[in-house]
Amino acid sequence: MKSKNSEEKLIEIFLFADDLCLEIEKIARQEGRELKLPRRCGLCMSEMLTILVFYHHSGYKCFQYYYEQMVMGPLRSSFPGVMTYKRFLNYIPGCLPHLFLMAQMRCAQAKRTGIYFVDSKKLPVCDNRRIHSNKVFEGIAGRGKSSTGWFYGLKLHLVINNLGQVIQFFITPANVADNNLKVLEKLFNKLQGFCLGDKGYLTKHFEQFFQLGLQIVTKIRNNMKNQIVKLCHKLYLMKRGVIESVNDILMTVFDIDHTRHRSPINAICHLIGGLVAYDFYPDKPAVVLPYLEN
Repeated sequence: MKSKNSEEKLIEIFLFADDLCLEIEKIARQEGRELKLPRRCGLCMSEMLTILVFYHHSGYKCFQYYYEQMVMGPLRSSFPGVMTYKRFLNYIPGCLPHLFLMAQMRCAQAKRTGIYFVDSKKLPVCDNRRIHSNKVFEGIAGRGKSSTGWFYGLKLHLVINNLGQVIQFFITPANVADNNLKVLEKLFNKLQGFCLGDKGYLTKHFEQFFQLGLQIVTKIRNNMKNQIVKLCHKLYLMKRGVIESVNDILMTVFDIDHTRHRSPINAICHLIGGLVAYDFYPDKPAVVLPYLEN
């Protein structure tokens, strides 16, 4: 049975997805292009996007069970053109550009509060014992090390504001460092204020971002000399755990982290769908901090 809250969430996601698809079609017509789904597809793009995103709010931990037991069951009246599970899987790769635009639009709508937190989350694609036999992510994933040890997979780099809203995200192989300049330029694009990170974000490019209006604040490593830290910076660093809470929600509630993917494109769709679903999540972790320039 559909609860009232889940039905409202389903409608909210569909309306946003439908508005996005209409805007994309409008731009395509202005450029003389025509966007069409493959023939014999009973679902429109906005319905497919809604199914992919709402999965993360459904409580299911297996997409096949969700699709066969919920989409083809209680939700069938909302999606009258629903197809079989195997056919739906074939259409998921075509949803990736629209899903990515959905995520970027939700990020653009997040408030620029001037206080941001940055962190990376490991996304293993297989168990360490199966690294050499994994062919699905060959040439895409890499070996990296986190606080819990070595793993093989991808990294999700996140920037959030103090309200728990995702400002920007970036996906890289696991062997890309957190303080990689290209990654930081992508994450911190047009941000101003303070950005709090762990020791992995210590970089020689502090001055470059400072000149653009963003001050990166981190703790120092054990082998570095002590430095005088402003009281407001110390206060901000004490609240950096809010981004760990966001990562935990993404992993437990929205299930973006598992090692059973059979297609890298579908895996990215699943990941981005989880990020979009998180943005519709009403109970985001947040901290209230004063913005202090000095």
